[in-house]
Amino acid sequence: MKPRPAAGGHPAQRQKGENEPNINEEITSPQVRLVGDNIPTPGIYPLSEAMKMADAMDMDLVEISAKAEPPVCKILDYQKYLYQQRKKAKEMKQNASKVVIKEIRFGPNTDEHDFQFKLKHAQEFLEEGSKVKASVFFRGRAIMFSDQGEKLLLRFAVELEDYGRAENMPRLEGKRMIMMIAPVKKK
Repeated sequence: MKPRPAAGGHPAQRQKGENEPNINEEITSPQVRLVGDNIPTPGIYPLSEAMKMADAMDMDLVEISAKAEPPVCKILDYQKYLYQQRKKAKEMKQNASKVVIKEIRFGPNTDEHDFQFKLKHAQEFLEEGSKVKASVFFRGRAIMFSDQGEKLLLRFAVELEDYGRAENMPRLEGKRMIMMIAPVKKK
């Protein structure tokens, strides 16, 4: 059997990444378990016989599970396999939901009209699926009235009960009191 170049060139040229499987001559186990659709009878084969089968199909022997005893291998086109893996990873990344956080700021003595105005905006943000970060900013000596800020944030959370739920109780960080509200999942 002639030495077969690894997918993508000569075996010495291939730069193997951390999570990449062993292919062809990189597989060291004397026996391998062959699986896949293009194998007439899946089972345990000597490495040399598995390599001959891969050569006959003009494909690569790829180690799918190295930790198994014996290692599980498939015969496939390695370049095509890499392309499909990258494509799948790209689709997963695109479909991942990006968490958007919108901030609404209050003062400790926010009057009713301003409160209702900001409440309406928070409802819109939660309906579109964004998280809302509600904060009360204390200036100067106003920090003495942190209990007013806490009451304001708790009232804000209660008013938004139908649209979102508070992830945590209001907490004081420096001169700001912060509370996060996450949108309620729609059924």
